[in-house]
Amino acid sequence: MPEKISFPTHHAVDHEAMKTTYHLRLCGADTQLLRSLACECIERIDELERKLSRYHDGGDVFRINHMQAGETLSISEEAHECLLQAMEASIHTAGLFNPTLGTMIEHRKTKQDGELPEPVGQLSIDPDKAVVTCIKPGRVIDLGGIGKGFTLDQLALYLKEWDIDGALLSAGASTHLALGRHSWPIDLSGVNDTLRIDLKNASISASGTTIQGSHIVSADRANDLSNHAPTRIWARSSSAAFSDAWSTALMLMNDTKIDLAPSQDRHLTTVFVERDGVLHTISPN
Repeated sequence: MPEKISFPTHHAVDHEAMKTTYHLRLCGADTQLLRSLACECIERIDELERKLSRYHDGGDVFRINHMQAGETLSISEEAHECLLQAMEASIHTAGLFNPTLGTMIEHRKTKQDGELPEPVGQLSIDPDKAVVTCIKPGRVIDLGGIGKGFTLDQLALYLKEWDIDGALLSAGASTHLALGRHSWPIDLSGVNDTLRIDLKNASISASGTTIQGSHIVSADRANDLSNHAPTRIWARSSSAAFSDAWSTALMLMNDTKIDLAPSQDRHLTTVFVERDGVLHTISPN
């Protein structure tokens, strides 16, 4: 059993959003300021959920997913930035992370009968303006693999404007982002093994099959999870959005590709993976 975790002295607040519990731990001498900042962060989380969730009627992603051919839609700067980061993450992961597979994800999560549906439709995202155009309807945006990490990054940008010592921002147990002068102990718990790491000015995200089962899908049907999927994997990055996306993509890789991944992308600093009941650390060569 690992020793009990001891965090730096902090002000803590929890908030339910995006189908998880956000844990905000803020450090500093001014308790009143920390409480005020925590309230602002909660409002920011709720605002981003409305904009990024495909289930929020009237939100940016909801409206994108209901566009007709030829329609052009103006969206919020936050949704635009998240979409651009999602597409960048797709490029860095060779398409294994894909934010446009909402129909396939829904089919898998709801355990529908039959094979996964083929992705259809085409969207165009303007790189310079917060505008999306529907070329062909049918493509469904789902930012569940990056939205929580993106939200933590946005909170960090806001908190860095204030005179606080640091913070640990968490989206459930799946993504943690540490900022400031403190180092935060994080336990990575597999089925039979636990590894404690120190997180400082970095993010770590987890994906696995032990809780949600086989829920990650790929546009490439050659990526069959059944033969090589790790039970649990973690990705560390300087960006919570990218650690979030990478943890998803790594679940679609075999052992050889996982071992090479940190050496092939600057956004991925470390991988932790459970193999045969033991947690292994994979760093760039």
